[in-house]
Amino acid sequence: MEIKEGIKKLEELREAAKLGGGQEKIEKLRREGYLTAEERLKLLLDPETFVEWGTLAGPQPAEFGPPPAYIPRDGVITGFGQVNGRIIGVYAHDKTVQGGSLGNVQAAKITNLIRRACELKVPVVALQDSVGARIQEGNKNVGFDSIFHALTQASGVIPLISAILGRCAGGIAYSSALMDFILMVEGRSQLFITGPEVIKAVTHEEVSFEALGGAAVHAEKSGVCDLVAPDEVGVINLIKELLSFLPANYLDSPPQNPPKECPEGSTAKLEEIIPADPKRFYDMKKILRCILDDGYFFELKPKYARNILTGFGRVEGRPVGIIANQPMHLAGALDVDAADKASRFIRFCDAFNIPILTFVDVPGYLPGVEQEYRGIIRHGAKMLFAYAEATVPKITIIVRKAYGGGKQAMCSKPMGADLVLAWPSAELAVMGAEGAVKVICRKEIQESSDPEATRKRLIEEYEKIFGGPFESARKMYVDDVIKPEETRPKIVQALRILATKKPPKLDKKHGNMPV
Repeated sequence: MEIKEGIKKLEELREAAKLGGGQEKIEKLRREGYLTAEERLKLLLDPETFVEWGTLAGPQPAEFGPPPAYIPRDGVITGFGQVNGRIIGVYAHDKTVQGGSLGNVQAAKITNLIRRACELKVPVVALQDSVGARIQEGNKNVGFDSIFHALTQASGVIPLISAILGRCAGGIAYSSALMDFILMVEGRSQLFITGPEVIKAVTHEEVSFEALGGAAVHAEKSGVCDLVAPDEVGVINLIKELLSFLPANYLDSPPQNPPKECPEGSTAKLEEIIPADPKRFYDMKKILRCILDDGYFFELKPKYARNILTGFGRVEGRPVGIIANQPMHLAGALDVDAADKASRFIRFCDAFNIPILTFVDVPGYLPGVEQEYRGIIRHGAKMLFAYAEATVPKITIIVRKAYGGGKQAMCSKPMGADLVLAWPSAELAVMGAEGAVKVICRKEIQESSDPEATRKRLIEEYEKIFGGPFESARKMYVDDVIKPEETRPKIVQALRILATKKPPKLDKKHGNMPV
């Protein structure tokens, strides 16, 4: 083929790749309110930085049904580009090509991208919009198998982010679950293993796509989704912000921003946040806003397991991971969902060198038959395992209650915290005064001439011993008791000191976490 003829052919193929399934299908997408794969990439990446790989790849022959037309890219765009000057790998499904369905060629493109990203040590972002496997390719379609393997190997090497931008089923759900973060569009994204028709045929249940796997379901009930935005532009902006907290890989440090202060006068307000009555609730986010740079907390899973907070912030420009009990919900007690939410986040921070700040106000694990049946023993142990295993700097601030097993689960000193600070309002005990007296002194109270007076006296005696942090400080269960306004300066100093922390590890293949 002559070069001019070859160039003409190349231009035709490139134009065909841009059109995907054709202009008619592109217009249909837009009428339905969805962006095209190319439009999504343009929103995500810095201008003129995208380098595409596999532009001319085409589908395999079908084993059943009519042969597929040759459409370059085969329904997925793969390549590398930059977000705010930092390189990432990215792939975006093209819904106009066989519904974005995944065959062996599309899978090979995605798998090659993930493996090359691991070699280059850069994050991967997936812009997912696919109906699932391409069933026309029959048993020879092992595409998802290779993607699952590649993602598992990449886990802990590079950050992995999945954005669900349409109706995604089957293997797309599992490939997303193998990634670190999942984002969805409110009212527009759905994610599920089997759709409503299959469910109706097998179980006779009737359910809509949205009720089955919509963003609200996964953000509030299943806990699958980390972040939700009202539209695709919002999701892509959240991806950019999320990346700003993350290192490129497990060897790098998180990106350092110019140092900033917390809002003026906010540290002085800290001591006003904790109510005098230990039974009253307050919003732990108010404390975080008084300590983090610009008072900004980038919360993850905000509507799931709301009794615990997880997310990112910055201190002196350095990214930190935040774990905090939220007294506004279940009094901050730890349950199955909270343990799952926190332990996964702890392990992510540890994998990517992000220091962990833990803010404690925990009455313990949530009691109840349902929690026991759901496996609170196994799930609760995940937090113990995650904190004990983590080697990043770990700073714990006890602001009020630290009771029972919850105290250990929130990174106590013996659990491996590098620094434990307590406010004067802190209480460290096996349980609260009333419960402890009821268990320990039941006989004495029953035999007393005035049981109520005896009970109150014993509660007061218990509180004198365990009602504050000073006895714990004397026994070195906490490293220091500080004024609330001293919290940020102490954290700043500790993070500077702990920046070079590299603890030794026991030689082993890997631990066996209670999953």
